[in-house]
Amino acid sequence: MVGYRRAHRRRSAPAVTTFHIWRQLVSFVDAIKTVLSKYATFSGRARRSEYWFWALAAAIVGIIANVIDQAMGAKPGQVGVLSGIVALALLLPNLAVMARRLHDTSRSAWWILIGLVPFVGAIVLIVFAVQDSHGDNQYGPSPKAVGSPPSYS
Repeated sequence: MVGYRRAHRRRSAPAVTTFHIWRQLVSFVDAIKTVLSKYATFSGRARRSEYWFWALAAAIVGIIANVIDQAMGAKPGQVGVLSGIVALALLLPNLAVMARRLHDTSRSAWWILIGLVPFVGAIVLIVFAVQDSHGDNQYGPSPKAVGSPPSYS
């Protein structure tokens, strides 16, 4: 009976290993390098990992700037000088990486303007940013192509 079970056992698809998943992700440092090197590039595409690692880094920098502003005597709820400078410095890279992320989901960068609609706009942009990449489209080849190195230019 044991031999029968072994011989007639269903063959499952090969398991996806952690290596295969990590090979497709852009590392935290690579994401920062890519976004900063393309700080004003609104064409092309950005992977999900590139976008979310950048969002994490920008949030961390913003929080640190806010803490420093509070330590320098800024009132709670008031935008300090350092926080304002950081927000202005990160505005263009944030818009550019969001435009490239929208391109990766086959949407025009004009969808960024929906973020101006209170509450609903931010939710729609988050839903778009979470979606998986589409294959090759009018904005360029898929950045998920096997063996494609991160592009810093």
